[in-house]
Amino acid sequence: MIVMKFGGSSVANAERIKHVASIIKAYQDKRPAVVLSAMGDTTDHLLEAADKAVEGVVDVAGVAKLHEDTAAELGINIETIQALLTELKQLLTGISMLKEISKRSRDYLVSFGERMSVRMMAAYLESQGIPARFYDAWDIGIVSDSNYMSAELLDEVWENIPAHLGGYKNGTDNHIPIVTGFIAKDKKGNITTLGRGGSDLTATMIGAAMRAEEVQTWKDVDGILTTDPRVVKEAKPVPEVTYEEAQELAMFGAQVLHPRSMLPVRKTGTPVRVKNSYNITSPGSIIVENHTGKVPPVCAITTVKHITLIDIVSSRMLGAAGFLAHIFNNFLKWNISIDVIATSEVSVSLTVNSKADLTGLVADLEQASQVSVRKDKAIVTIICDAAHSSAILASGFDALADEGINVQMISQGASKVNISMIVDDDEADKTVQILHNAYFS
Repeated sequence: MIVMKFGGSSVANAERIKHVASIIKAYQDKRPAVVLSAMGDTTDHLLEAADKAVEGVVDVAGVAKLHEDTAAELGINIETIQALLTELKQLLTGISMLKEISKRSRDYLVSFGERMSVRMMAAYLESQGIPARFYDAWDIGIVSDSNYMSAELLDEVWENIPAHLGGYKNGTDNHIPIVTGFIAKDKKGNITTLGRGGSDLTATMIGAAMRAEEVQTWKDVDGILTTDPRVVKEAKPVPEVTYEEAQELAMFGAQVLHPRSMLPVRKTGTPVRVKNSYNITSPGSIIVENHTGKVPPVCAITTVKHITLIDIVSSRMLGAAGFLAHIFNNFLKWNISIDVIATSEVSVSLTVNSKADLTGLVADLEQASQVSVRKDKAIVTIICDAAHSSAILASGFDALADEGINVQMISQGASKVNISMIVDDDEADKTVQILHNAYFS
């Protein structure tokens, strides 16, 4: 058994749905369980409909037209879709009467996109003679807490999923499960969403719980690349990365899998493969616990733009045990997350998202420190083998120095698989190009 996950762009229209169906058919002998996102930008359109409903306007025409037209092009019955559209309109009518939307109602609202996409895919597969059955996630026992918009799965899903899908795995049921991605239900029966990376998490949770041969996530590139091909056209596929490297890649800007989705498969050692939906014969990139061959010195280079660099200096705190505690407590107070950090005894340099409001934080920090805030910075991260960090840094910094790039901060992560540096935003792409040339040419 394998698990196949397809994102919204993969099922954006009838043509794409037909193509995904052909991929599912090609892997039919592997007994795939399929996880789908909503069609294209449906989730965004549902949220726009909610905003209009708060203002008193109930409008589902755009969402309805996309799904009705797609169903017609696929030649499938849309009775189940119409029932969901009616339910959606009733929800939006309620929102328009209340003039507000709660987190719980928001999760209920955005669930409609995935619930419609799995029904359409299952119906189309059936029309092509491929046995399939749609499932809303809770139908296979995916239960979460009640932290709406960012729910966490409960431990019982490890037993629930095999109880519901065991018959399919052992061959007593031959209907391919088509499952919604980032939604669940709490113990009270309310619909929740799993937050960022929820569809990836559902796929890896099913794969891990079912002890699948592998989890496949399908994208539009040949797996994980050495860097963004829009920045470096010579970027090449990376055949193999570890779970830890994949987490770091995702944390620092690469569109791989969300870091939290690695947690279930790490428990069971289930491999995750990133495949190209436009090139199904390509092996893609596989994510495993440990490298099976020679460990490459540098695996990939990623970048996160539009961040803010904060320098905090306090000679008054020399030798004081509470310096870092004072800093971190203030970040906690203002609910601001730190990305990269480098420290000495009396100074700390760190980065935060540029959208964060730093007014209160800086005012508090300045009571005991000198604070410098510099915007328009970028994090460039080298995913690498720390055993070769000296050689990696030497060749990389030599190349950057030759091109006049000034690195303003450097940090090696505790995971020992990443080295991050801070440069100006407008130098980020050039920095990636120089480093990629130094490490991969």
